[in-house]
Amino acid sequence: MFKNKTLWIIIAVVLVLFFWVRGVYNSMVTQDESVKTAWSQVENQYQRRLDLIPNLVNTVKGYASHERATLEGVINARANATKTTIDPTNLNEETMKQFQAAQGELSSALSRLMVVVERYPDLKANQNFMELQAQLEGTENRISVERKRFNEVAQNYNTNIRSFPTNILAGMFGFQPKAYFAAESGAEKAPTVEF
Repeated sequence: MFKNKTLWIIIAVVLVLFFWVRGVYNSMVTQDESVKTAWSQVENQYQRRLDLIPNLVNTVKGYASHERATLEGVINARANATKTTIDPTNLNEETMKQFQAAQGELSSALSRLMVVVERYPDLKANQNFMELQAQLEGTENRISVERKRFNEVAQNYNTNIRSFPTNILAGMFGFQPKAYFAAESGAEKAPTVEF
């Protein structure tokens, strides 16, 4: 009789342990998939911006054809940004910095293009340009929102896999922390406005 009782206790402990490990593992998988989904939404918004740029450049080109260097800068920055992609399973600090650098280069090129546009009142009044500019501004806002959502989902995932005792299982099953989007360098300083 004692052997049966011991056997049932061992079976019960093994079952409890199994269901706990299964629950924790499935939770980590769910959160990992949430990070990948959030990353896909970030990429969708960056892709939207990349899709708008050729139309914007062509519209500006018609009015400011002698601003060739600026237009080529935007085109080259767009090409570099399309080359820099990240596999969502490899969202580490280094790959995130590379991605952000390429996107930052594109943002800078677009800013320079908008400065050039200021010199052309006819272009600023052009309906196509105004619509493209509004879409680009909206896309930049969407990018900001999706980056924030991504950071929130990544934080939940990272917190879970670093919490005890989940961290033990995360290490056993190879779950790695995900990198966050960081503010661009110089963002901590307020811009100087002079009139």
